[in-house]
Amino acid sequence: MSTKNLLVELFVEELPPKALKGLGEAFGAALLQGLRTAGLAGEHSALNVFASPRRLAAHISHVLAVAPDKAQSVKLMPVSVGLAADGAPTPALLKKLAALGADAGAVAQLRQAADGKASALFFDSTMAGATLAVGLQQSLDAALAGLPIPKVMQYQLADGWSSVNFVRPAHGLVALHGADVVPVSVLGLQAGRSTRGHRFEAPLDPVMLQHADHYEQVLAEQGAVIAGFARRRAEIVRQLAAAAQREGLVPIEDEALLDEVTALVERPHVLLCRFESEFLAVPQECLILTMKANQKYFPLLDVSAGAAGRLTNKFLVVSNIRPADASRVVEGNERVVRPRLADAKFFFDQDRKKTLLSRLPQLDRVVYHGKLGSQGERVQRVRRIAQAIGQELGGKALAQQAGHAALLAKADLLTDMVGEFPELQGVMGGYYARHDGESQAVADAVEDHYKPRFAGDALPRGEVGVVLALADKLETLAGLFGIGLLPSGDKDPYALRRHALGVIRLLIERDLPLSVTDLVARAFEAFPAGHGAAHAEVAHFLFDRLVGYLRERGYTAHEVDAVVALRPQRWAQIAQRLAAVRAFAALPEAPALASANKRVGNILKKADVAVHAELDRALLVEPAEQALAAALEAAAPRADAAFAHGDYSAALQALAGLKVPVDAFFDGVMVNAPDAALQRNRLALLQQLHRAMNRVADLSRLAS
Repeated sequence: MSTKNLLVELFVEELPPKALKGLGEAFGAALLQGLRTAGLAGEHSALNVFASPRRLAAHISHVLAVAPDKAQSVKLMPVSVGLAADGAPTPALLKKLAALGADAGAVAQLRQAADGKASALFFDSTMAGATLAVGLQQSLDAALAGLPIPKVMQYQLADGWSSVNFVRPAHGLVALHGADVVPVSVLGLQAGRSTRGHRFEAPLDPVMLQHADHYEQVLAEQGAVIAGFARRRAEIVRQLAAAAQREGLVPIEDEALLDEVTALVERPHVLLCRFESEFLAVPQECLILTMKANQKYFPLLDVSAGAAGRLTNKFLVVSNIRPADASRVVEGNERVVRPRLADAKFFFDQDRKKTLLSRLPQLDRVVYHGKLGSQGERVQRVRRIAQAIGQELGGKALAQQAGHAALLAKADLLTDMVGEFPELQGVMGGYYARHDGESQAVADAVEDHYKPRFAGDALPRGEVGVVLALADKLETLAGLFGIGLLPSGDKDPYALRRHALGVIRLLIERDLPLSVTDLVARAFEAFPAGHGAAHAEVAHFLFDRLVGYLRERGYTAHEVDAVVALRPQRWAQIAQRLAAVRAFAALPEAPALASANKRVGNILKKADVAVHAELDRALLVEPAEQALAAALEAAAPRADAAFAHGDYSAALQALAGLKVPVDAFFDGVMVNAPDAALQRNRLALLQQLHRAMNRVADLSRLAS
């Protein structure tokens, strides 16, 4: 059957920019799925999605005008219910046939077939394939109903009486199958072949589409619109790079901003603008944020030698128009950004009139959480945790610095700048701490204590920052777990998974010699009596996130399981343990030893007698158990010495020679001997073997 390509476009008023990309993808995917379900499109049908501020469109290849007929078989009822003894149809059967649009004459064509233990009547028929008009109508209705619309609005249709609900008022519908209009309708609109181009710069209005395959080209030439989201985005990237290169600068990288700007324009035109150099005295994070968040501008950075990505007083604007003289557009954008930058400068100047230390009493009046007290109380808890960690890592000096940094860390929450831009908390605290004369280590710690904020984010720079960041995250986990606010499913409103990942990264990537259990205990000790003791829950949560962290770094499930099963406390050593397990698993003896280790563990779990820690050599009567004891006595000291020096690979490889005596033991020795003394002694031998083999990792987890 011959096919043609299909184009569907819904022309609307300006769509919400942050949702546009998702709306376009969902619209196209739903249309294609609906047509496939109707039998009008196949697996070979390709989808091309278009999304601009004023349109959602989809081009689908190889679409049939009429779907193939489909054979169907409907089970009616058991033969005994549908046919009387003389073979005549019962009233129940006639009623069922009538519901299917068949009369009594169809009884002769009914098919009898086994259905389990009984025989049933089946009505076989051929269902005519859906026409494109019917199938597309159903697909359109389903696509619009299923769009991920952030907020629906109601508006009146042109008749003045009816109203519909949609993300924005719709004003046009195109549905072309090749060159033919498909008679469908949605939102009070009848499909045609005309659309609208650029609001200000379209050479023709309306734009007439003669064929589904000409949509993108005709809209670009006659409508001055780049319809494809990806193509428009790529054009913006190209223009941004070219404009920045002419100035010897680079535009700031921000994928979310790029997507949003792509959703705001249909014909991008990048222009260079400037602001007064005096504003550069304000921290560049403030200026960058206000330009990006409020104005959707792309700040330009100087990345030349020594500049280190310093902000300049130049920025790029993505305009939706291309006037012959763009000076008015440039002047307008420069005029608009000036008050925003002036506000930032005002906030910065005002904030520096008060020290961070002087703001601390106000934190007692800021509620952190109804069950966890004020920000002031929280600061004191973080301080106690930071001092304890600092004392362990660096003694009194580090404890004092970490404690002082903890006092200042949340003070910038009370500043005007952070009030206007909450994203700058911590960053502004660092600037104000330096202005107040605090040491570089303390200022850096205040700035960095929220890090890592997201996956891949940098860690705090110095020791004080690492201690404070660790204390801050542990306090959050202990506090919220203690009042029962645990993440569930995909819901994590307090970002506790992110806090746990931060703890993991700090311990591992900063190689901190700290015990996880001790850290969790210290965190809970900072809370007053009566706070929930959720030590085990927090530890389990951390270990659970640790597994995910290690798997993302390329370790196998067996390797991670083997190491984490022992609940190691010093996570800085986990990488060495994993490397040792991987090296051990590559040895030819590894599979047999892993299986034997698993068997030993099962035997010890099921033992119904007490296992003595000491082995009585006088009770080793079988040659195989004597050989195993001797081999273990020779290998264990080497393994222990390597383990003590942190050479985990050598510790495991020292045990490889146990394969032969272990195999011989299980072949020739009965562990559960009738003699209770022999049984206990053999269990003691297995216990020593189990302990020696599982110091680095639980090797039984490597068994297939």
